[in-house]
Formats: sequence, C-alpha cells, structure tokens
Amino acid sequence: MKKLALHWQILLGMAAGVIFALILTNFSWGSEFIADWIKPFGNIFINALKLIAVPLILASLVKGISDLKDISKLSKMGARTIGIYIFTTIVAVSIGLGMVNLIKPGNAITAETQQDLIASYEGDASGIKANADKQRESGPLQALEDIVPENIFAAAGDNANMLQVIFFAIFFGIGLILIPEKTAKPVKDFFDGFNEVILKMIDLIMLTAPYGVFALLAALVVESPSTDLFAALAMYGVTVLIGLALMIGFYILLVWGVTKNKPSFFVNGIAPAQLLAFSTSSSAATLPVTMERVEEHMGVSREVSSFVLPIGATINMDGTSLYQAVAAVFIAQAFGMDLSIGTQLGIIATATLASIGSAAVPGAGMVMLVIVLAQAGIPEAGLALIFAVDRPLDMCRTMVNVTGDAAVSLMVAKSVDKMGPPNVKEWNDDYHPDSDVDETGLEKKEKA
Repeated sequence: MKKLALHWQILLGMAAGVIFALILTNFSWGSEFIADWIKPFGNIFINALKLIAVPLILASLVKGISDLKDISKLSKMGARTIGIYIFTTIVAVSIGLGMVNLIKPGNAITAETQQDLIASYEGDASGIKANADKQRESGPLQALEDIVPENIFAAAGDNANMLQVIFFAIFFGIGLILIPEKTAKPVKDFFDGFNEVILKMIDLIMLTAPYGVFALLAALVVESPSTDLFAALAMYGVTVLIGLALMIGFYILLVWGVTKNKPSFFVNGIAPAQLLAFSTSSSAATLPVTMERVEEHMGVSREVSSFVLPIGATINMDGTSLYQAVAAVFIAQAFGMDLSIGTQLGIIATATLASIGSAAVPGAGMVMLVIVLAQAGIPEAGLALIFAVDRPLDMCRTMVNVTGDAAVSLMVAKSVDKMGPPNVKEWNDDYHPDSDVDETGLEKKEKA
C-alpha cells in the first residue's frame, strides 16, 4: 500500500469497504460486527478532521494575512487582488448552489432511504432543529452580531462558531501587520511554525484516509444498502464536475475581457500547471510552476506574480468553495432537509470565508466542509456520503484553484500596467559545464 499514491489507496479503501460490507451482510452477525468493530474507526477519522479545523483556520489565515507585511499593500494592487479573489469565490459558490439546486442529485434518494439516514443520525437532527428554531426567533442582524465573539476560547471550542474564529484570525492578522516588524517577527515566526505543524498533522490524518474510508463505506453500505444512494452519489459527482467546468469557462471569459488576449493564450499558458495541480491535488506544490507559466508564458511581471500567486494559494480556493456548496446542499437533500434562501446565502458567506483559511494541500477541502456544514446546521456525519468520491473531485477542484490564481494574476497585472509580452526562456538540453554553450543556449564567449 505504501508504494501506491494516496488517492489510489483511498479508492482501494473505498472499494474494499463496499465489498467487505456486501459480503458480511450475507451473515446474520455481519451488520452488528461492522457497527461495533468497523464503524468506530470511521467516526475517529471524521473526529480527527473536525479536530484540526479550528487550528487550521487560525494558522493559515493569520499567516496568509500577515504575509502581506505592509498594510499599504492592501491599497491598489492588494485591494484589487483580494477583491477579485473574493468576487470569483462568490461566483464559484453561486455556480455550485445553482447547479445543485437545478440538478438536485440528493433527490434521487427515496423517502425510505432518507428516513434510514435520519434515523442513523437522529441525535444530530434534534440538535439541528433546536438551532433552527433559535435562529427563527432571532432578530435580522443577529447573524452579524454572532460573527464577533465575546470570548475567542469559547468560540474555538465549538466548530459551529467557525465564523467567529475566522473573524478573530482576520482581526489578529491585521493587528500583526500594523505593529512594528521587529515586534511582530516572533509572533509571525510562531504562526509560520504553527502552520507547518498543522499541515504536517493533516498529512498524518490523510495517511489514515484509506482506512477511514473503508470504515465509513462499510458502515454506509450496511446502514443504507439501497442502490438509489449510490446513484445519487454519481449524480453528485457529475454536478460538481459540471460546476467546475463552468468556473474554468468563467475564468477564460474574464481574462479575455480584461486583457484582450485570445482564450487560447490563457489555456495554452496555464495547461502545464493545471496538469500538475491535477496530479498533486496541491495548489502549494504547483505554485512554482504557476509562477513560471504566468511570468514567462503570459507576460505578468514578477512584482505582480510574487505577490498575487502566493496569496492566491492561501486564500483563493474557488474550486473548493464550489464543491463545498454542492456537497452541503447534497447532504441536506440526502437527509430530506429543505434549506431556505437565507441558509444558502449563509453557505455563500461561510464557504467564501472558509476558503480563505483552506490550506493548499490535499484533503484540506474536506476539513473546511466541516465548517460549512456546521454553520448551515447540516449533519457533519453526512461526510460519510461523499468521502468515497472526494479524492478524484479534489484533483479536479485543485485544477480550478490554480486556474483561478493565474487568471487573477493576469487581471491584476493588466489593471496596474505590469503586463508585457511573454518572455519564454529557452534552455539547452545539451548543456554541459565544459562545453562552449551555457545552460540558456548562448555561447559562453558571446556572453563574455
């Protein structure tokens, strides 16, 4: 197993869980065995994802904002960068909500299966109803009031208060920029190191993903063995892919409209970075290639790319935001929940802000989905429904994340007049230190 890539391990775990459960359902003791000895490991895996949510938000969001270094950079290029990122994220979430409400993949699940799911998570459902009743009795500005916590430690103790944690992280990050750099350095160094530790913890949690998926899928098959659930899951995957395709088309139109370059210019320029993003599922791992493509092949100045792209790898997760919107509504549909317009607008706000704190590593989107589900009052245990197909969709949505970063860098460069003609470096594959030709292909004596 260790020699296989993680996504193949997850897919094998998924298939093994389904097959294992189907075999054991033929025995009278099979269902009880899975419930007692297999399902707890799936619950442990979900709890580990929920455990990391608050520290991930604090670490990555404080680091991302403090990396701006100077509050003045929030003006002009900084304000345009963040403004466009927020705009494209809102568009992505809106496209996701539009597609999932149009296709309604969760409605393919029969009422009988919905009742089985609700019965399985009855404890979650009762708590959700109580929260919904409380919200209906509150005033029109209660949601805005609730964003500002009176105690950050109390807010951090409940994932349902994640917007309060996000508010504190943004506020803290801005304060870190405004104090003298010498004073801020120890604090910034701490959060840089803290962020690295959290990312390593995510790596460790994702190493257990094949086993977590095995347990989740085995329990899911035993508890709800209906074929309509798997048909709905396939429709969910199709819904996400259609939404991601529409988002890439939106980027192409934006770049075409702002920079006046042909769509083929942008598509050909970013394609290698897209393929790397697909294979690694990591915006951070793809960042060096993304920077090389926009600078050399699309003419963006290094001054812009070195500012816009690293920030984008931290706060711009359009593909992840779109997926979160689709997943949240799909899980609600699977449980027979009817989400109001207000709740779906809340999903837009939460997914937009959560994407800012989403780490640029594989699997982080699933952690952020916990935040969106909790805020919308949707059972977090519903993650079991979608985790089976999360990895291939993660690869696709990372492509969209990287494409969005590149598109925004082009638009910002054009707006601040920092965009020129492509300047592709031609490297000589036959270069040898003792030859008369250097690594760029120029003769050494000519350069001398």
